[in-house]
Amino acid sequence: MEIIYGINRIKRYSKPVVTLGVFDGVHLGHTLILKETLKKAKAIGGTSIVVTFHPHPQGQKSIYSLRHRLRILEELGIDVCVVIRFDSHFARIKPTDFIRKILIAKLGPTYILVGKNFRFGRDAQGNVSLLKTFSLEGGYRLKLFETRKINQHSISSTYIRKLITQGRLALAKRLLGRPVSILGKVIRGTSVAKKLGFPTANINPYQEVLPPSGIYLVNVIVDKKRLNGLCYIGKRPTFALQDTETYITHIEVHILDFHKNIYKKELEVMFIKKIREEKRFPSSQSLVAQIRKDVITARRFFSSLKNYPNISTSSP
Repeated sequence: MEIIYGINRIKRYSKPVVTLGVFDGVHLGHTLILKETLKKAKAIGGTSIVVTFHPHPQGQKSIYSLRHRLRILEELGIDVCVVIRFDSHFARIKPTDFIRKILIAKLGPTYILVGKNFRFGRDAQGNVSLLKTFSLEGGYRLKLFETRKINQHSISSTYIRKLITQGRLALAKRLLGRPVSILGKVIRGTSVAKKLGFPTANINPYQEVLPPSGIYLVNVIVDKKRLNGLCYIGKRPTFALQDTETYITHIEVHILDFHKNIYKKELEVMFIKKIREEKRFPSSQSLVAQIRKDVITARRFFSSLKNYPNISTSSP
């Protein structure tokens, strides 16, 4: 997938089929539009183009960081993604100028596909009615999509964000169409877990919404391989007196039967199931005993699922 950062770097493409939005979470509603964009581009021998905005126009913390979203868009098969920086200057653009100076003049779309609630321009004054008004002048066809629902729940990024922070990961998964996950890099930690006999990868996520504190069964994607493990999210209360950074939320992943050095690698952590809450233990020995139980729980769980086979290897 070609990624273009900035309006002035947009190039001309053959028969552009364009969709626009933040696509935070790339949930089922988004996926429907994206797949239709791909289908239409293929049907006319055109180019599928996603126009997205960063940072979030509403100032929300994203379900998925820009890097995470780009990764999913590429996996879906999108040809080109244009990333427009949503700064104070861009926020003041008139809706008519956005259509004429960016959509028509820069992209020259053959088709535009958006949700019926899509808004744009200064104070979100632009809407699909305005896009329709300019369709003749711009020489494009407009296809609109209703808000998708599952069991009477409207699929929206705002709702999914709330579900994740509340720990309602099963419902969030249904609305996303994939497990809740975070993307980040492995950073250097204090090696406390390694000294306890359970080495972990310390994750620095790319500014993404996190589930609540606790211990989770997870899949870890590293070097395009899916591995099984456990993830800890919390403030390490057992070591609170020793830790000068007790206000920091730590994210640590223990990958089962895995011993390769993955420092500075990019990992995706996919949350499957929460197995217990975070708690403070009276000693490191009692913590180790609990971790052993957690690992046993994880092994039993993964070995019981055909879709998540046990992986026993020293390298991915």
